[in-house]
Amino acid sequence: MIKRKSLPELMNEWKTEPEMMERIVHWHTKQEKPAAYADFSPAMHEALKLALQKKGVNQLYTHQRQAFDLAEQHHSFTAVTPTASGKSYCYHLPVLNKILNDPGARALYLFPTKALAQDQKSDLGDLIEKTERDILSYTYDGDTSPSIRTKVRKAGQIIMTNPDMLHSGILPHHTKWVSLFENLHYIVIDELHTYKGVFGTHVAHVIRRLKRICEFYGSDPVFICTSATIANPKELAENLTNTSHELIDQNGAPAGRKHIVFYNPPIIHPSFGVRRSAVLEVRDLATHLIKQGIQTIVFAKSRVRVEMLVTYLQAITKYKLQDESIKGYRGGYLPTERRAIEKGLRDGSIQCVVSTNALELGVDIGQLQACIMTGYPGNVASAWQQAGRAGRRQDESLVVYVAQSTALDQYIINHPEYLLDQSPEEARIHPENIIILMDHLKCASFELPFSTDDMYGEFQVQELLEYLEEQGVLVRTSDRWHWMSDRFPAHDISLRSASQENVVIIDQSIPAATRVIGEMDRFSAMTLLHEEAIYLHQGTQFQVEILDWEEKKAYVREVDVDYFTDANLAVELKVMSEDKSREMNDSEVYFGDIAVLAMPTIFKKIRFDSHDNIGSGPISLPAEELHTSSTWLSFERPEGFSEAELSDTMTGAAYAIESFIPIFVQCDRRDVHVVPQVKSPHNDLPSFFIHDSYPGGIGISERIFELWKPLLDKAHQHVTECPCLDGCPSCIGAQDAAVSMKSHVIKLLDVLREER
Repeated sequence: MIKRKSLPELMNEWKTEPEMMERIVHWHTKQEKPAAYADFSPAMHEALKLALQKKGVNQLYTHQRQAFDLAEQHHSFTAVTPTASGKSYCYHLPVLNKILNDPGARALYLFPTKALAQDQKSDLGDLIEKTERDILSYTYDGDTSPSIRTKVRKAGQIIMTNPDMLHSGILPHHTKWVSLFENLHYIVIDELHTYKGVFGTHVAHVIRRLKRICEFYGSDPVFICTSATIANPKELAENLTNTSHELIDQNGAPAGRKHIVFYNPPIIHPSFGVRRSAVLEVRDLATHLIKQGIQTIVFAKSRVRVEMLVTYLQAITKYKLQDESIKGYRGGYLPTERRAIEKGLRDGSIQCVVSTNALELGVDIGQLQACIMTGYPGNVASAWQQAGRAGRRQDESLVVYVAQSTALDQYIINHPEYLLDQSPEEARIHPENIIILMDHLKCASFELPFSTDDMYGEFQVQELLEYLEEQGVLVRTSDRWHWMSDRFPAHDISLRSASQENVVIIDQSIPAATRVIGEMDRFSAMTLLHEEAIYLHQGTQFQVEILDWEEKKAYVREVDVDYFTDANLAVELKVMSEDKSREMNDSEVYFGDIAVLAMPTIFKKIRFDSHDNIGSGPISLPAEELHTSSTWLSFERPEGFSEAELSDTMTGAAYAIESFIPIFVQCDRRDVHVVPQVKSPHNDLPSFFIHDSYPGGIGISERIFELWKPLLDKAHQHVTECPCLDGCPSCIGAQDAAVSMKSHVIKLLDVLREER
């Protein structure tokens, strides 16, 4: 029998393999860190002290004690410490202490996902059990059975839910929750850093509605926020909750030694600068770790890549591994499936999980030894969240960052200090977004009437209420506006998606037993669930046979093919208004509102392993229209460029520019797009548009309005330093062999950056 290698043995072996070390660009080791402890607070209830001692906890980490003291002083605070540093005690201990001293007190826990709420319930339940007191904690979400909902509302001392359920299932029905709102002492917001962009902006309004209802019932709760490391946690918490916060950012928890390996796939086409697929490299690395019995998490950036990797890795069953030991994990899986995977990771029956960023969050999945990142997650904060999934206790752990061929990935692999030394980005929300503000103002009006001098959070809303009166949804009496529509506003508003409606995916492989296997937002469905698309779910391939766009249903059937599909979107845009402008060298920079028309055009069939294009077909779906905010840069056509050359050059430059936006503004790649126009209908000039991909905008393009110069500088630096000759996927995108656009892109970026 072949002896399996331990993780340290495997890493030592890698260091002696020339082929492996050629691909490893940089190897960084973070040394272990000892713990910093503090005694229990004298204000801590004896039952809580005994419960902690039964769990083997005789002292707190310093950040846990600081959190306990601030909560006792009725100060809202935000605790920022790494993964596995005991953040949950920052809120469990003050909450339980309050309830032990005052059984009538209530607390509301908000988690970004249902999975996280379920996970924290078991952790809290264990601590409550050891107090030997009756403290009633419940999760309240879409899975809560109707039979216990009444009990939760009337008797629950700790209610765990998610923003979506608070938004549509609790706040509109606050009259059923009187005992909660009258006695609410603590509101806990876990994983604060996830509340950014569109989702965070929606949640900021849900919190404003929550505070308005608390004020109506006479309570003044303390906010306790916990977060992974971001640049502006205090600012984000204060914007999200519209409340002043103290900051706890000194971590007292210990950490084991962590190896961070920067791995670049080999170049397979030197003249084009094309590297071997990162997905295939990750498959090989994960196979290596799995064969040695090293429990591993693999992060991939899309649903399709998760399913591709699960398919590849499940093919290694010849090594006497069960299929059940390798699983995918992503949004769209049903709750029971996700919880079974989390349990399998904790008990060791699952050897490897391939996940989107869904497992970045603090779901307890036990102690994993290795983490592989398929490409850069898009920001420093997410990269460290993913890396924190390996070595969650105090053992040695391995993190492998496998670079893709994209410009941003190649920049980071060649500048590892960007990830290792750079402070994490800021997380931004935009409560001023008028579309989101109006949506939640409707919800707030439904929940409680507005008087003629009421504020809504920090907003003066009298003119907006008058507008809603004109629309027929509000009616004004002498001094109040009341909701009059027969519609229930919260049901029409999704907190998480630019599209308010999801497409349900129905498996009809066995006609007598059709079942729902997942769901997807409408915008993604245009390119991933069109007819003939291959939809991957837990390594199983399904072909979309019918996409009923009106009914929002995709009917799929299981197939066995050796390819996956990828689709193209055609985009048109036009300027609706100019709000700001400024000169930059010989160019003009603008900010304003635009309309975007997006239409899927064709899809390609791409073979597994080789990634060759083996066919294509048309997509027949209606265009989706989007009104949003944008910044754009317009300039005179540079000398020496024909219109055709300028078109190709601007496409390459747009690729480079879009690649580096996440360095300057923390956002998901889907939250922003760059569109080049050789002759903009707005002013007949060549223009680069950078627009938010959400109705009304979420503040990203407005920030970039001030950042064009450093953004162009970074794109120029990277394209110039790229070792390819004519342009490649690592700098300006894939290039036609007959044309060298790289020199043209450098020349254009030079012209735009030149100061005169």
